[in-house]
Amino acid sequence: MSCDNPAASVKEDEMLRRPKFDKSRDCVKCKENRGNIVVRHAVFCKACFFPFVTAKFKRALDPYINEKPDASRRKTLKASGNLLLGFSGGLGSTVLLDIVNESYLSRTSSTRGGKNHPRNDQVWDKIYVCYVETSSAISGNEKDRTEEVRSVLKQYENIDLILLRIEDAFDPGWWAHNGGDAVNMNLGLDMSNEDLSISTRSDLQSTTPVEALRLYLSSLPTPTAIATSIQVLVRRLLLQTAQAIGSSHLLLGTSLTSLSIAHISSVAQGGGFFVREEAQEEWAPFAPSSSLAEEQTGNRRVRIIRPLKDVGMKECGVWAWWRGLHVVGRIRYLGGKHGIGSLTRDFIIGLEADYPSTVSSIARTCAKVTTKEEPGGRCAICDRPSERDVEGWKSRISIRDYSELVDSDLPPHLRDRQPSTTNRPRTDTDIHQHKLTPRLCYSCHTTLLSKSSRGPPLVFTNGTSRSDDLVPLPVWVIARLQTTTDSLIKEEQIMENEEIWHSVKMDQTSMKETIGRFLLTDD
Repeated sequence: MSCDNPAASVKEDEMLRRPKFDKSRDCVKCKENRGNIVVRHAVFCKACFFPFVTAKFKRALDPYINEKPDASRRKTLKASGNLLLGFSGGLGSTVLLDIVNESYLSRTSSTRGGKNHPRNDQVWDKIYVCYVETSSAISGNEKDRTEEVRSVLKQYENIDLILLRIEDAFDPGWWAHNGGDAVNMNLGLDMSNEDLSISTRSDLQSTTPVEALRLYLSSLPTPTAIATSIQVLVRRLLLQTAQAIGSSHLLLGTSLTSLSIAHISSVAQGGGFFVREEAQEEWAPFAPSSSLAEEQTGNRRVRIIRPLKDVGMKECGVWAWWRGLHVVGRIRYLGGKHGIGSLTRDFIIGLEADYPSTVSSIARTCAKVTTKEEPGGRCAICDRPSERDVEGWKSRISIRDYSELVDSDLPPHLRDRQPSTTNRPRTDTDIHQHKLTPRLCYSCHTTLLSKSSRGPPLVFTNGTSRSDDLVPLPVWVIARLQTTTDSLIKEEQIMENEEIWHSVKMDQTSMKETIGRFLLTDD
């Protein structure tokens, strides 16, 4: 006689699908209204949803507003400088702007304590919104969204709009206007070898910013490298602008979903050393020495905060829909469907749809990651912490074939030449005899040199780069090189009494001659 229950509709070997919400359809906050949205299996009504998101936003931002962060006690919020919002026109930055306006700018008589209470004073002296137009960096007839962004920002009072273009990264006039030193734009980069040699060419001086931008992007080896470089240029433009207008905080509209995508994509491209900086960081303008940095930039640090780092893309979309916000839309270039950014985005969005809690686990885990060693400096391109001895570390983890290279093109540790010294005074032209590689982080070095089996991408239909061309450099890279002329000879060359000592690998014959008198003979 069988003990099976023939009335059972579900077999034991089948897994029951987890419900989209827990326990009840009613709101978990007020427990009265029927829920309108499910956030990670928790149900919220429309009335409770807005305070829920705002509380997450303020919890991520408020502890870092005052000059000395203090998360343990509630103090009067007063920043030491102005506020700059990075606005891309996308969903996250649109929601960011709306929440900042509602929570920190709109003061009414119904505000707790009254609108004239000292607690409700303006947190920042002045608030700016910066939009970087990137249509020049994408091939094709991409729409310029500047006027559309301008019309959206008109509805917000007490906010000043700053309009930039991505080609400003190669404009010495913009650099000088924003507090930078005069730069010599005839410096270029030779990307035909891993040393990334720095040379001069007179015709680079006459190159327009748009031409320099397109030559720089078209010289990159992969679509992923182009997408990453666009993000780096936009980030660096925002940082320089924040420093120029005296901002103490730079807020970005990176949601939890976008942050998880950035974490995975960054690690996949070699950015694991600064993975924590993807969530929050402090930036200061470069100074050639640590003492000068303390003296000049002690009060000019910019805190880069992403207040939406605990708010998913779904919640941002619902906020924008219920608030009736107009999303301009952003130019999204992720390197094509086979780019690392595009593949990572598809993976994370699919993961969030099926397992929403997993996406938040990615962000929380990456926030706990620390580096084993202290940074060796800051990258000349992205201006983030860089590893010590990038060349040596990369040579130890990479497999390369040097059989077709001549001795002069080999890495220093493989060259079979005798060490030599030259006794000559150092001149300013020494800057042209050095390489950029030791001043880059591993991620930027990989971005510039990592090859693709598919061949180089064709970014612009009206021109491509040649390997023998010198590539223009962003203005802050040139300024860094000019500022550090006195300290360029560090990596493989040590200057002592106007002598430059070159350390290279000795061949076996030279080593045997050196230690020959210490060897025992066979007799």
